[in-house]
Amino acid sequence: MTFQRKLLLGFSLMVLPALLVGAEAIRSNVLERRALQALGESMSRTRTYAELETAMFDQSEVIWRYLSGLDPGARKEFQLTGEVVDYWQQKWRAELRPEEMQLADGVAGVQRQIVAVADSIFVLYDAGQRETAYRLAQRELKARLLPALTALNREIYRRARESSVRGAYTRLEEILRAEGRTLLAIIVLSMAAGLLASWAISRSLARPVSELTRAMAFVGSGELDHPIPVTSRDEIGDLASALGSMTENLRQSRADMVRLNGELERKIVQLERTQAQLVQSEKLASIGEMAAAVAHGLRNPLGSLRAAAQLVRGHPESPSSREHLDAIIEEVDRLDRRISHLLSFSRPAPYRPMPESLPRLVEGLLPAFAEPLREHRVELEVAMAPDLPEVRVDPMQLEQAVVEVVSNALDAMPAGGRLRIAGAAEDGAAGPPEVSLTVSDTGPGIPERVLASVCEPFFTTRQEGTGLGLAIAKRYIEQNGGRLEIESRVGEGTTVRIRLPARVEA
Repeated sequence: MTFQRKLLLGFSLMVLPALLVGAEAIRSNVLERRALQALGESMSRTRTYAELETAMFDQSEVIWRYLSGLDPGARKEFQLTGEVVDYWQQKWRAELRPEEMQLADGVAGVQRQIVAVADSIFVLYDAGQRETAYRLAQRELKARLLPALTALNREIYRRARESSVRGAYTRLEEILRAEGRTLLAIIVLSMAAGLLASWAISRSLARPVSELTRAMAFVGSGELDHPIPVTSRDEIGDLASALGSMTENLRQSRADMVRLNGELERKIVQLERTQAQLVQSEKLASIGEMAAAVAHGLRNPLGSLRAAAQLVRGHPESPSSREHLDAIIEEVDRLDRRISHLLSFSRPAPYRPMPESLPRLVEGLLPAFAEPLREHRVELEVAMAPDLPEVRVDPMQLEQAVVEVVSNALDAMPAGGRLRIAGAAEDGAAGPPEVSLTVSDTGPGIPERVLASVCEPFFTTRQEGTGLGLAIAKRYIEQNGGRLEIESRVGEGTTVRIRLPARVEA
């Protein structure tokens, strides 16, 4: 049975008691109508008998008028009233019930005696024996028949009252008692049927729902293999079937996902192996590239050293021997700087951050660049904002990075120029405030095609360069949480900007 039909049955059972009570009310009304109809029929018989009684008394009055001699036509009227009496007597007999026929027989007997006495009275009176006729009328009619008729009348009216009013009352009382019993039976049966139907309907609705809820709890916890029973053929059964289909699809999807995960894990393992091989290849390539750069960087000075040494050995007394020896020393110093840069780049530098002021750091560095500035005829301009916030950096690393940037700027201006060092506070693009340190030169600038490679290790455009200065600066700046940005235009100069996060007060 569907869910809709179960609800319809439940509501129908709620209407059933009202229908039964209505049917009982209709039945009681019919019985009451019948009782009233019986009462009406009894009253009708009583009225008929009243007409008969009146006719019989009128007939006796005709006899007395005949004896008085004042109404000669009374004898003929006696016959007519006799016909009226017969008419009402037949009608009354037809309305009587079988158990009341003895009353009709009694009245008919009195009527026959009245007629017989009247005939005798009429004969005596017509024979001139008026006194005898009068005494006969007094004795038989007035003293015996009319009292007998009156006694019958009392009995008939008493029975009419008993059979009509009391009978109707008794019948109505029986109808009311029967109606009470019927209503009580309807109430009891309705309560029993309602409780039984409610229990059956609620059980048929609650049990599939509870089973479905328990199955959904198992499915929700991940036990997709838990069976989902379909115990009803209503909408809940359809829902259980749909849940079973969904669970089957989930099982299939989980199996597909497990298979895909397995394939993905295998591919990840394969990718990790490939990546490891690629990293190893990149390491070997970097080592090869670094070895080639180191070899290139060492071979040229060694070539110069060899040439200078051969000249000194071949012409030790030559005036130019001293110059060649100075060249050898200079080349040795260049090799020493290159090896120092190489060691700085390859060794992991310790990181010890602390609050630092950029103006103080720049001011401490400038004396070391006084001689190079003079030799390169470079004009220095320093513009540090007075309220520049502090930064939290490793001072040694930041100092080394600034030294590398300033050294590159001086190397870019061998024939003089202007070096500008400026510091300013800036708002971070999407983070905390920043402090920028800008180093600008008026050198020849860097072509755009090589600008992206100037921070790569061992990349240099100068023969005497090591190719590690900006690489070391970039590493130290990034290790301190900053960024190194380079802008350059050929013929106008280069600007290197160091951005560092401003120190935030705790």
